[in-house]
Amino acid sequence: MGKKRHDPLNIGIIVFPGSNCDRDCAHVVSEVMGHAAHLIWHQERTVQGMDAIILPGGFSYGDYLRTGSIARFSPIMEAILEFSNQGGLVLGICNGFQILLEAGFLPGAMLRNTDLSFICEDTYVRVENAATPFTHTCKPGQILKLPIAHAEGNYYADPVTLSALQATAQIVFRYCDKDGHATTTSNPNGSIDNIAGIRNAQGNVLGIMPHPERCAEEIFRNQNGHLIFESMLISLLGKTSLAV
Repeated sequence: MGKKRHDPLNIGIIVFPGSNCDRDCAHVVSEVMGHAAHLIWHQERTVQGMDAIILPGGFSYGDYLRTGSIARFSPIMEAILEFSNQGGLVLGICNGFQILLEAGFLPGAMLRNTDLSFICEDTYVRVENAATPFTHTCKPGQILKLPIAHAEGNYYADPVTLSALQATAQIVFRYCDKDGHATTTSNPNGSIDNIAGIRNAQGNVLGIMPHPERCAEEIFRNQNGHLIFESMLISLLGKTSLAV
């Protein structure tokens, strides 16, 4: 059952050494969406009492070895695995997506951007699956303008895994141009099949490379990211809108 509207949701935001988008996510959850954001240090071993978990962007452990490869061993990850296995919603953004891949929550891997440089710019993504807890306030095929900031956002999956992702609607976002065409030139990092975000088979874990928390309020003159947080919170509330 969803919570009553006056009961604030408790959203856990994991903080790793090197996280730099944890406060941004906390701001959106608490100041923009009006719910309770809890910053959880990576050495904790429980997420008890949380309604959803966000793995934020940044450079966990300085991106040593590979992005997310050390963070996957943080004590908190075992608790998040149990949480997700019980159906809890988990959102991984940028470095959070990389961690989810390294930890086996999601299939595939991240490679260096094809131009081997750090990219920080606005991109367009097309909503490929609007029937998820993270996208149901979007329209199928809707174009969102979202910023990216990464050096290793080149998503890769072997042919068998890619076919499975395509067949089961696990590809949630694809990079595209402003008109919705998923072309080579609209792909900023070389990701296979223009993939910008995927979900797990159960649908409760989402990894996305763009940063919705950086465009979730009017001050940025772009609120497209608000739709992702709104969808997640509405799913948790079991309601059709966030209106009182």
